[in-house]
Amino acid sequence: MENLIFSLNATIPIFLVMVIGYICKNLKLADDSFVKTLNSFNYKVTLPVLLFKDIAEADFYAVWDTKYVLFCFLVSLFCICVIWIISGIFYKDKNLIGEFVQASYRGSAAVLGIAFIQNIYGTSGMAPLMIVGTVPLYNVAAVLVLSFTGPESHGMDKAAIKKSIKGIVTNPIILGILLGMIVSLCRISFPVIVTKTIGNISVLATPLALIGLGAGFEGKKALAKLKPTFVCSFIKLMVQPAIFLPLAAYMGFRDEKMVAILIMLGAPTTVSCYIMAKNMGHEGVLTSSVVVATTFLSSVSITFWLYVLKICELI
Repeated sequence: MENLIFSLNATIPIFLVMVIGYICKNLKLADDSFVKTLNSFNYKVTLPVLLFKDIAEADFYAVWDTKYVLFCFLVSLFCICVIWIISGIFYKDKNLIGEFVQASYRGSAAVLGIAFIQNIYGTSGMAPLMIVGTVPLYNVAAVLVLSFTGPESHGMDKAAIKKSIKGIVTNPIILGILLGMIVSLCRISFPVIVTKTIGNISVLATPLALIGLGAGFEGKKALAKLKPTFVCSFIKLMVQPAIFLPLAAYMGFRDEKMVAILIMLGAPTTVSCYIMAKNMGHEGVLTSSVVVATTFLSSVSITFWLYVLKICELI
């Protein structure tokens, strides 16, 4: 019962903030121009600062585990490649493929993941190491898949490759992660004024992103995407954990590491997927539908997986 209550407390408030954004749009308190500006601001400022702060504050020297980081990286890479290949077989709409792939593999590790683990263990546990192994890959892969499957993409030609490389090098989220890793590895400390300023900006990321997501949600269009939304959500919340949690157990991961892996595999699709898709020329309808669906359903799915892990004495 405690896990169910916690899961509801972790996910329902997020869902309700999206609803507030949707209501504001319908009450004409936010128009399309405002939503577009808000999404751009989150993409270029608040989300990069949030990731920079989370990674910069982690002491990787004290808890570094190469085996664990490689496991997280390789499992994520495998999921991305397989989902991309399979989606290419079943879907012919390139724009749909890009959103489907990103929404299927990319969970809310940095935002909801840390909150979830802190609520169980009192600290962020192994979340920072999981983030190091996955978040940079998530963002690089997202830039690639969204670039090559965009409305104006012509496939793997020189122009597309050049555009993708430029997108990776200049991507604000990736730059925020890299800078955060440099600060953490070099153990750079900032004055209190700078730290508080960074903190004040980072706390804006999640609520503003959720409001933008809710305000940009188009219910009528989402009804036309019900089937891919269901398939994408099922892969994100159930299929990936079912395949790789047993492998993680076989590799010897337990307790905080196992919970972090569960979050990596089965956390709801992150809001930044929607922001990234919109800013890279995609429609965003499927992504927003999957974010809403996985956020709502994760209170049940994550509780289920925690119950399974406890029965198996893995946490």
